Formats: sequence, structure tokens, C-alpha cells
Amino acid sequence: MDAYDEDPNAPDGGAPIGEAAAGGPSGARDPLGAGGPPSAGERPGDGEQSGAPPRPGAGDPPGAGDPPGQGGHPVEPGHGGHSVAPVPDGHPVAPDPDDHPVVPGSGGHSVAPGPDGRPVVPGPRAEARGGVAALSTPYRVGAALALAVVAVTACVHLGMVFLHVAPSNTMTKQHGKAVDDWVYPEFEQNWKLFAPNPLQQNIAVQVRAEVATGAGGLRTTGWYDLSAQDGRAIDGNPVPSHTEQNELRRAWDFYGASHTNDNRPAGLRGMLAEQYLRRIVVLRLGRDHAAGPDGVIQRVQVRSRTTNVQPPVWSGEKVPDAPAYRVLPWWTVPSGELEGGVR
Repeated sequence: MDAYDEDPNAPDGGAPIGEAAAGGPSGARDPLGAGGPPSAGERPGDGEQSGAPPRPGAGDPPGAGDPPGQGGHPVEPGHGGHSVAPVPDGHPVAPDPDDHPVVPGSGGHSVAPGPDGRPVVPGPRAEARGGVAALSTPYRVGAALALAVVAVTACVHLGMVFLHVAPSNTMTKQHGKAVDDWVYPEFEQNWKLFAPNPLQQNIAVQVRAEVATGAGGLRTTGWYDLSAQDGRAIDGNPVPSHTEQNELRRAWDFYGASHTNDNRPAGLRGMLAEQYLRRIVVLRLGRDHAAGPDGVIQRVQVRSRTTNVQPPVWSGEKVPDAPAYRVLPWWTVPSGELEGGVR
């Protein structure tokens, strides 16, 4: 069939195929456009009205073919004639329902116009306050009162403890009971600040033993100065042993505090102090091999030698320089403590 022949099956009585493809004699256009499918991103009749300019295709930049608005930004249909500023992805942002334009520098948000008709761009937001400053006035007053009460209580406590450990003075003489009621028993202190009478004596603990020899006789050893031995072990040692520093000294203090002046024990603590001191001296004698190769310690005797520390020459104070001795009675060593051991 020739291209200009009439189609007998056409509904209008056989219009030519070529005229139908070209729009016909009347020049009517194909409702789908230029004879092809709609471009990507377009739908037939989407927002188009008679006489409206054609919308750009998929390959055209945003706003192509639209008249520019304020600032050179395109005007989108349906936006009330306001220009729309593009956001970082390149697409225009529609204004809010109140029909306020989006202004560059406002973070992509719409802004309401000011009194002069120009949009007002908001400035940087003030930083939020934290801590006590963020509270309301009543709460701030309550926090300030609580801090004041804590500060006053801390100052009173420090003052009471200071008066408790300080030497006797006018305050402690007049208000000593109030100080004791505050300190005891929870805040009791066992030390003294600015001690008015520091220790001014050197006390040495010495011991001797009665030894049974292998031939059946008895002999008495000389005095072993145990305190001097501890002093030599401590002198020049950066990390001395706790036993060398305190064991013998604390044992003698315990004995003196739990016995009368005539060396009688005051209750069960006195008997315990006597046993503790005896075991220490027996162990020291065994360490020094005081009994000899075939001897056995039968009894021990302890004494203290107290020497006054001489005051400085400028003080004018005079103290005796002769040593004073306190000699304890002989103690029988039980069989479990023989040969320097405790069993």
C-alpha cells in the first residue's frame, strides 16, 4: 500500500496515514507531545494549565524556563510568586504554609517578613545555661542556703577538732565540755597538736638470762641491750623493718601501762603484757645464741635504762644525766618457749 493511500479501516472514513502521523489536516497535536512518551519525572497534566509555560525536562537544570525572582532564585508555581532559595542538594525548598519565602543564610528555613516587608534572618541562638544558673529563682535560693549550711558546718567541725588536739588554752577551759561533746565518740583523735611536753628521754630495754649448762650447772649472761640492736639495724636503712622500729618499744609501753610501780599486773591485760614481753626477749636471746651450744634458758630478767636528753645550753635548764633503771623480777621461761621458740 502506498503511504498516501487511504486506510479503509480508519474511523473517519480513511484518513491518510502520513497526515495522521503529522497531526492531520487540522494541525491537532498528539496529546502525548511530539509523538513520544513523556519525559522522565513528568506526568501528563501534572500542575499544567492552559497557557502555562512547559516544565523543564529531566535533563534541564532546576528553574530552567522560569522567570527569576528576588536574588536571582527561580519562582516555583504554587508558591505565591515568591522566589525559592536552593538548599545544598540543588533543589528549591518550598516555603512554609504561611507563604513566607526561604532566604539564603537562614539554614533552609522560611522566615517571616519584618515591618519593612523584608525577610528577617534569625541570628545565632544563645547558648543554654547549665548548673545552678539554669534553675529558677526559688531553687537557686535553696541551693545557696544548702551550700551555706554545709560551709558553716565544715568550719565549725574543723574548729572543734583543732581545739580538741591543741594544748590547753582559754577556749578549751571555758568550753571544753562542748568541744568534747562534739568530738566524742565519732571524731576522737589520739594525737596532740603542738605537744607541750614531747618525749625528752631515751629508754633502752635490756635483758639477761639464767642458762642451764650441759654439765648441769647454771650461769647468768650479761645484759643484752635489745634497743641498741634495733637502733643499729635501723640506722642507715631506708626501709627498716616494722618489728625493728616498734615491736620492742610498744611491748615495753604496754607493760608499763598495765602494771603498777611495784611491777604487779593490773588485771588480765597486765598478765598478757608480761607474756608478750617475755616471749619477745626469749626470741631475741635465741637469735643471739645466748644459751650457747648445749645450754638451755631457764629464766630471764628485763630492765629498762632511762637517760634524760640534755637540753640546749641556751635554755638554762638543768636535768640529771645519771641513768635510771627499772629492774623487773625474774621470769621463768615455760617449756614451750625454750631454745628461743614458741610452741
